[in-house]
This record gives sequence, structure tokens and C-alpha cells, in this order.
Amino acid sequence: MTDGNQKQGRWRSFFRWLLALIYLVAGIAHIRSPAGFLAITPDWVPFPKQVILFTGMAEIAGAIGLLIPPKLVPGLRYAAGIGLALYAFCVYPANVNHAINNIAINGETASWIYHGPRLAFQPVFIWWALIAGDVIDWPFGRKRP
Repeated sequence: MTDGNQKQGRWRSFFRWLLALIYLVAGIAHIRSPAGFLAITPDWVPFPKQVILFTGMAEIAGAIGLLIPPKLVPGLRYAAGIGLALYAFCVYPANVNHAINNIAINGETASWIYHGPRLAFQPVFIWWALIAGDVIDWPFGRKRP
């Protein structure tokens, strides 16, 4: 492995761990404090309490899946990357609902200074999950033997 590939590998590992930590914390928050998530869940979502619980468990499972080495459980990191990317795609309507309807959480509403970047960053979370799960290489483009 060349120096550039080792450096790239360290960065990928760092960002994989960071994303796993973000999803682990978010998953725990979904389970421990669901009220804010319930508030922004669109009305058309069936069984919202169960959905919030399930999404928290999915985030935790995805975070763990990103961290288990592929040699230990082949395909798990890949599946976790796809699962977290799909998760980030599926929760986007809740983020839009929160922004468009200016829903207060804990009595506080957020401005577009919060909502704008949050909505714009969602595709980055999708991409990040795919990179962390070794599903895609772009823009890193590993050289394969």
C-alpha cells in the first residue's frame, strides 16, 4: 500500500468512526427522548411512536455495522452503509416537515439558518454512509488490483 493509500485509508477510517458515533448518539436520542422526533414526523407516517423507536434501533445497528471489520462479518459494513444511506433518504420528509411547518421542539422554533444547511447536508449524509460502508469510492477512487 502506498503512502497516499495509507493516508486515504486513515481518513476513511476516521470518517467511518465519526459517522458511526453520530448515528449511535442519534439512535440513543431517538430511543431515550422521542418527543422532538415525534413532533417533526409527518402526519402521514403510520405508527409514529413505533417508527421513531425503530429508526433509533436502525441507527444504532447501522453504527455498529460500520465498525465491525469486513474480515469478521463479510458484507456487514456494506449492508450498514446502504442501510444508513436509505435511512438518511427516508427521514428527509421529517426534516422538510420541521422546516416548512416551523415546528417548535421544547418550545423553541429554529430559523432557516438551521434548517437550510440541515436540508442541504442530507445528501452529504447519504454519500457519507455509502463511502463509510465501502459501497462507493467517489471521489477517492481507490486503485483496485
